[in-house]
Amino acid sequence: MLDREFERIGKRLFMEGLVGANFGNMSVRGEGGFNITRTGAYLDAGEAPVFVPDAGDAPREASSEYRVHRAVYRETPHSAIVHAHPVHAVAASLDTDLVRPADSEGGMLCPEIPVVAGNPGTDEIAENVAGALQDGHIVIVRGHGTFAAGKTLDEAYIYTSIAEYACRILFLSGRLRGVL
Repeated sequence: MLDREFERIGKRLFMEGLVGANFGNMSVRGEGGFNITRTGAYLDAGEAPVFVPDAGDAPREASSEYRVHRAVYRETPHSAIVHAHPVHAVAASLDTDLVRPADSEGGMLCPEIPVVAGNPGTDEIAENVAGALQDGHIVIVRGHGTFAAGKTLDEAYIYTSIAEYACRILFLSGRLRGVL
């Protein structure tokens, strides 16, 4: 059943252009760990996720971003995470440390989107993302992508979509460069 949930959200991410090819990953917290997409998996393919324990080694087939997911679950109450590579959000992250949505939905649901640094798959990105998600639902990693967290995969997907939409509005309004 969890694999169908991952596939459903993965299809939405692809349809909206929030991920491409085999980029991005998702996870859901469980007893003693979490289920995460497989490394190199297409998010819309319905492959069974891999269980990663709260501590110790992760299975080699787990997404390379398992460290981020583990850190977020350790440091926040969130139960689901979506990591995507939305083009406008990534572009916005190159010019600022904080995105302030100008559209009404973005302003209401995520009035400030922090931008953090870190190389994919490292402890640095894990610490920075987990720190940013302690007080929010969405963060952009500079030049890499978004990590959204919530109670469910649906909620994490919604925050991913809102962030990309807000960054697209900023780009189209000419506010993308400089102070956002």
